[in-house]
Amino acid sequence: MTAVNDGIYPIKNTQSIKAVDIEKLLKVNVQTGLQESNINERITKYGLNRYAEQKQKNILLILFEQFKSPIILLLVLAAGFSFFFEDWIEGFAIIGVIFITAVLGFFMELQARNSIKALKKMDVSVSKVWRDSAVKEIPSERIVPGDIVVLEAGDMVPADAKLIVVNQFESDESALTGESLPVEKNIEIIESDVSLADKINLIFKGTSVVKGNARAIVTGTGLNTELGKITQLVETEKQDNTPLEKKLQGLTKILMAVTAAFAAIFIITGLLQGKQVYLIVETALALAVAAIPEGLPVVSIIALTYGMLRLARKHVLIKRLASVETLGGINIIFTDKTGTLTENKIDVNRIVFFDEDIPINKSGEASSSAITKNKAAFDKLLLIATLCNNAVSKVEENKKKHLGDPIEIALLQFVQSRKINAADINRSYPRIAEEPFNSETKLMATLHKKDTGNFVAVKGAVEELINKCSLYCADEKVIPLTEVDKKIFLYKAEVIQAQGSKVLAFAFKEAANIAAGNFSCNLTLAGLIGFLDPPRMEVADALQSCRDAGIKVIMITGDHPATALNIAEKIKLSEKDNIVINGKELDAELPQEKLFAATIFARVTPKQKLDMVSLYQKQGNIVAMTGDGINDAPALKKADIGIAMGIRGTQVAKETAAMILKDDSFTSIVAAIMQGRIIFKNIKNFLMYLLSCNLSEIFIVFFYGLLNVPFSVLPLQILFLNLVTDIFPALALGLGKGNKLIMKIPPRNPQEPIIIKRDWFTINVYAILLALPIMLATWYCSYYLKYDAQLCNNITFFSLAISQLWHVLNLSSRNISFFNNEITRNKFIWAALLLCIAIMAVFYFINPLNKYVGFQILSIGTWLIIAFTSIAPVFFIQLFKRGFKIID
Repeated sequence: MTAVNDGIYPIKNTQSIKAVDIEKLLKVNVQTGLQESNINERITKYGLNRYAEQKQKNILLILFEQFKSPIILLLVLAAGFSFFFEDWIEGFAIIGVIFITAVLGFFMELQARNSIKALKKMDVSVSKVWRDSAVKEIPSERIVPGDIVVLEAGDMVPADAKLIVVNQFESDESALTGESLPVEKNIEIIESDVSLADKINLIFKGTSVVKGNARAIVTGTGLNTELGKITQLVETEKQDNTPLEKKLQGLTKILMAVTAAFAAIFIITGLLQGKQVYLIVETALALAVAAIPEGLPVVSIIALTYGMLRLARKHVLIKRLASVETLGGINIIFTDKTGTLTENKIDVNRIVFFDEDIPINKSGEASSSAITKNKAAFDKLLLIATLCNNAVSKVEENKKKHLGDPIEIALLQFVQSRKINAADINRSYPRIAEEPFNSETKLMATLHKKDTGNFVAVKGAVEELINKCSLYCADEKVIPLTEVDKKIFLYKAEVIQAQGSKVLAFAFKEAANIAAGNFSCNLTLAGLIGFLDPPRMEVADALQSCRDAGIKVIMITGDHPATALNIAEKIKLSEKDNIVINGKELDAELPQEKLFAATIFARVTPKQKLDMVSLYQKQGNIVAMTGDGINDAPALKKADIGIAMGIRGTQVAKETAAMILKDDSFTSIVAAIMQGRIIFKNIKNFLMYLLSCNLSEIFIVFFYGLLNVPFSVLPLQILFLNLVTDIFPALALGLGKGNKLIMKIPPRNPQEPIIIKRDWFTINVYAILLALPIMLATWYCSYYLKYDAQLCNNITFFSLAISQLWHVLNLSSRNISFFNNEITRNKFIWAALLLCIAIMAVFYFINPLNKYVGFQILSIGTWLIIAFTSIAPVFFIQLFKRGFKIID
């Protein structure tokens, strides 16, 4: 949808226009925001808030590109030779094969494209806006000019906008201006036209909020934003192939070179034996076609996208195809505690004063006698919890919904459980200024106006906030806070944290006139509040799966060491004693052995997270890192797989990460790793199946040619084999669900080739055991039973075709039952086998199709020979695999 220019929109030089004038131009009241009932009208007028979608490849172009592949060019060459030597039937048959091959490739690529499109639809960005006098969370693409956007640290700016309220607001505009440092914003009018980087009263789509919070009027959306203008100037770049596709393409080139050598030997030998040039060349081309498993890149994408869709149903959104390959190689997971290893259902469970420790139940009730004893301090706690809080509650469809930080939501719910109207309190204490929470200060402070002067409300980490306090509440008194008293409060906090609760301190200050600068000092400590976030007990099984799979899990959190250790022990993070390292210890030179032995890093800073990721990567590890905040973005980007939290994660974290957990659960990470391993195993199975089948064809054609027997497989029959018995079972292998043993083996090295030396040995053994029984059986029928050449040809063809269909059963793990495994449970396998048998039956029974491919009606005795010959390779391969354990 394209925006309409009505002479007002887009607004020019917004930095020089007063906010009140922009309100008039865009017909919005900043006190109430836009009305939801008018949004569709504005979307029709201005368009959706998105860039022009990348122009997709035309469907006809996709079809045309199928004819440019090496396999098609070889078939065209073969058809040309057939027509040259006036073999019209074979020539037209090969033309038919060309079109069938192209159409199959076309539909596979189209399916892959549709799957990727479906995945993109799942990744919906949301933003907060002020509409109908309430904060609402909406899809970012439905933001319109005139909307009031509500922003805080960690958000991505969803549109170009004019700032109207700011609290220590800074944004990272490096993606737009190249400025490396965050830009401090304000609402002052800039009279002159200045450069983009100097428009400090404006914010721009695609930039990120690194500090503070703000509200702004949207002045430009979609293509009518600064970033949107740039996207129109930049030509669409061709998407790079994934590392997996590059490996497959490299493998194809190697196979082409090897096949060329085989074909050259065959041609020279055929000429020396005096064979017809036409038959020699046709068979050599057929050999080349047989050897090249064309379509591997497309099938790999189908396997990847199908796996990604399967993961999406398990609450895991993979943003890049290449990440799926990396998943299978992860051997280190750095995981946050809150919400990932815990349930993220935070409740106030304890209130602590100097001389009282009061348990709170889930309904928010406490001992009435305790509240009476510390009434003044308790009232101050409730007031601070209400004022120093950005969470909001609203009713949607008769259900109360909360938006905001989980801790602040818990505080808001606790206040509401005391029958206190938070909105009334906020109106009585209008906010003047705010010092937003950040990972350095570990504090949040707000300044409010009251009848007799000002009121400051502060909450934060106990060890940080207590050092800013000079007084504390005890009973109904305010007493000087001594160093001994501080130690008592710190001890009380550590006791609660050791029980698995998070603890925050709450303080205040009252005075006639408090400046809006640094107001979070000389405070009075009101008390401590403990928050319980129970551990996810199902995580214990997932952690055991990681240990079985050779993956080390390390908790890395900003929480207190005692809290982290308590949760770690409950979920059995380690089979041995957990080693905890405090963030302060990381600033010192710790021995490498201690660092790599640790299972918990507590009170760490964002920079320390980044350093730990780098340290483990330097040791050759493949590292996954979870994160939810804006400060986690560098570590998420540095990790081999960055994992953002879908529920509590900031937009910046989600944009940076390669993977998003929709349910924030650690078990979903393990499910993703397992799926990554399964996808890679499926592709490897598919590849080993194709290569062993094609190599068996090469062995038969090559040795029949060398021995100059009269019953060699015809070129058209080889094409038929590749088209029927290869493609469908191989594709079905790529869609398998795997088995649980996949998480019992160590991670693979992503730098290794897909097919390692051990695999090449297995492929050759497979091919020999497929080809040898067929060659021996056909030789016996020819020289002892005196069957004619065409009958021997049919025995070779059908034995080879059916043995290749049975061969798919050989791809199961040797550590699982042959009759009940990931192959036999794969419904796509059985569908593919039935389809192949049906196609062969059509060509066998229907005239003149059977004549085109050289088939004749066979006797029951001949079919018994074929049945025995085709099943024999399965027996011998299983003997070598499960009995002798020579091959995998």
